[in-house]
Amino acid sequence: MCEHFVARAAEPFRLDELWPFSERLERYGVAGFGWGAAWLTPGGTIGEYRDLSAFRDDPGRDALGRTETTSLLVHLRRPSRLSTLGMADTQPFLDPAGRYAFSHNGDLRDYRSWRIRYRKEGRIHGRADTEVGARWLEDAWTTDEPVAHLLGALHDTFAGQANMAVLAADGTPYHYAGNGENPVFTFRLGRIRLASTGIYSLDRSVFRFVAPAAEDRRLVRLRSTVALGPT
Repeated sequence: MCEHFVARAAEPFRLDELWPFSERLERYGVAGFGWGAAWLTPGGTIGEYRDLSAFRDDPGRDALGRTETTSLLVHLRRPSRLSTLGMADTQPFLDPAGRYAFSHNGDLRDYRSWRIRYRKEGRIHGRADTEVGARWLEDAWTTDEPVAHLLGALHDTFAGQANMAVLAADGTPYHYAGNGENPVFTFRLGRIRLASTGIYSLDRSVFRFVAPAAEDRRLVRLRSTVALGPT
């Protein structure tokens, strides 16, 4: 039962501007079994960091926090099956071609037959369902297909309760809301726009416990995708 969010701003911000938010999201979202981040670099590529520690316990976050970006994805892990703990299943997953980073929250119900296929192809390294969804997205990704359509098609293929986040190499962060047990919200923290899961509470408690200073708060409709623009 992970939590994750994407963020974007018109001007570069340090990652650690969102560390207090990340720490509270991990705490109240009952995560803490590894975490990772992906961000847009000044050169237009996607940087990546993953660690098996809880976000709150990872000393590496201090140096990472000095990194500046305009677009960010953070995933805070709490797997449904603790047998999947390991770096191979720690998110986000970076597309081998560098086109995007991908993370998932919930469960992809019908992953087993796809896992068998990708394992035969030598493309499976971990145990979790998210990696199977990542392999599917790699094959489906094209420049002509809108990301919102791809995420909807991924959910149609695998079913289950599934929120998904993507950071594309053009700097656009996307968040798909497909987990009825964990609503997705968009809001602003100062100059930074975010789309985030809501700590598995079927109300707006994320704004009480995690983001009390949030402005412009909106619920993302189920089975829809929000794309964060630069302003």
